[in-house]
Amino acid sequence: MNSEKRAWWKEAVVYQIYPRSFADSNGDGIGDLNGITAHLDYLKTLGVDVIWVSPVYASPNDDNGYDISDYQAIMPEFGTMEDFDRMLDGIHARGMKLVMDLVANHSSDEHAWFVESRKSKDNPYRDYYIWKDAKDGREPNNWGSCFSGSAWQYDEATDQYYLHLFSRKQPDLNWANPKVRDEIFNMMSWWCDKGIDGFRMDVIGMIGKENFNDGPMTPGALYGDFGPSCMHTETTHRYLREMRQRVLDKYDLITIGEAGGGTADAIRYSNLDGSELNMTFGFEHTDGINAHTETGKWCDYGAPLAEVREVMNRWQTDLQGKAWGTVYMSNHDQPRQVSRFGNDSPLWRARSAKMLGTLLHMMHGTPFVYQGEELGMTNIYFERIDQYKDVEVINAWRQWVDSGLVDGQDMLRWFAKISRDNARTPMQWNRDVNAGFTTGTPWIDVNLNYLAVNAEDEMADTDSVFNYYRKLIALRHQHDIIVYGSFEPLLENDPSVYAYQRVLDGQKLIVLCNWTDHTAPCSLSAAETGDELISNYSTHQEGQLQPYEARVFLATGK
Repeated sequence: MNSEKRAWWKEAVVYQIYPRSFADSNGDGIGDLNGITAHLDYLKTLGVDVIWVSPVYASPNDDNGYDISDYQAIMPEFGTMEDFDRMLDGIHARGMKLVMDLVANHSSDEHAWFVESRKSKDNPYRDYYIWKDAKDGREPNNWGSCFSGSAWQYDEATDQYYLHLFSRKQPDLNWANPKVRDEIFNMMSWWCDKGIDGFRMDVIGMIGKENFNDGPMTPGALYGDFGPSCMHTETTHRYLREMRQRVLDKYDLITIGEAGGGTADAIRYSNLDGSELNMTFGFEHTDGINAHTETGKWCDYGAPLAEVREVMNRWQTDLQGKAWGTVYMSNHDQPRQVSRFGNDSPLWRARSAKMLGTLLHMMHGTPFVYQGEELGMTNIYFERIDQYKDVEVINAWRQWVDSGLVDGQDMLRWFAKISRDNARTPMQWNRDVNAGFTTGTPWIDVNLNYLAVNAEDEMADTDSVFNYYRKLIALRHQHDIIVYGSFEPLLENDPSVYAYQRVLDGQKLIVLCNWTDHTAPCSLSAAETGDELISNYSTHQEGQLQPYEARVFLATGK
């Protein structure tokens, strides 16, 4: 008997909306809150329980909303607070819940706090951010930004540098200042009192800076790694426990940390005593399998089954009985999962999208569906640098290509494979102009395959990726074993098949997924495995799996 404690957020399926690209209601080419509200019935039909909306706060959009200038106001491009309230009411009226994106490691440099902070060294808001004197006439230390270049920006007005672990327009907040924590916790409580149902906490593992020593240098790196000083520190855990006591424990919330790190870190953040967060995102299966070349994440390394399986199985088994996890392969910071982990050719796109969905939704942990994933949307494969909008891409181009360190064609090939803009192209609703996303000019190009991949067609097609996802989500709601069953790897050395089983109260759920575009032998696919719950093929071959075939069996033992 599995004694795992039940919770609504364990049984939920979360759908992530990137509002700028979801649905435009007023023809300005930018998705908005009213566009989300207009499509809530679509999400209800899909069957998801929780909607996570990427930042909708006021922002100058240096990093598409992850640079917030007012935490208690709505970005005018997205609408008004009245529009937000209407969306929230619509979500709740349909029995779904809303998760806000909490971006509190940093703010925008246009936030009133920072505007004041940079005025003078004795300004009351100076200590809301992290300011340091120059060291030997240059930056205070050797840290590099996540978005290329130094993590320090010189400010001539006060002859000091401020820290920005991301864009220079995203100065890091100083959580060591109790006034900053008061501001953040009061803001969180304000949103909770408004009726939201939880927070996804952006780069929350970075909030506790413990020292400002130089970071280690890896071969070929231009800057030092800030991780040892800023990532997963004891100070961060102390701040999260304070957040739990002062805010989170007062409401019935789902809390999701974007923390990264390894499984030991995840167990600390989402431990079963509930003192910090419910769950965290790990990146080892997405970022960790990249070949770490001199250009960091920028490469054209693939996603070999052996490496992906090792990481994902380790996260499943390490967290078991110790912490709750998340299950995902795509989001606004990752390329499209069918393009990266599957096969997005017209021949295999739908089949491999269903296979990946099966693999994820049968695992232990809360599944996350990124907008368009349920349609099998693919990478757009831009060919020119001027087609990109993402600050990470633009900065990387300046650092590596404009400086002559990397050939531009190589970098464009890498961007096409793993850039974040691949996931940020507009949602493909129908065959109308701009895929039904907008009547205006979209802020970023629409993927031209929308004539073959769109929600309207897929909702009407019983064999579509959309309707397959509906069944996956419904099965999770119907079978406790999918939520609470223990995880056991199978066929761990198979070159083509990703297999595992879930076990609960005398039942076994066996999951078989062919990772390849060729038929693969698999003895576990025999009929005696149990009753088939779902498959992406209507006919099967004895003892083998067809290309990108997925099969799930439920067996009741003695």
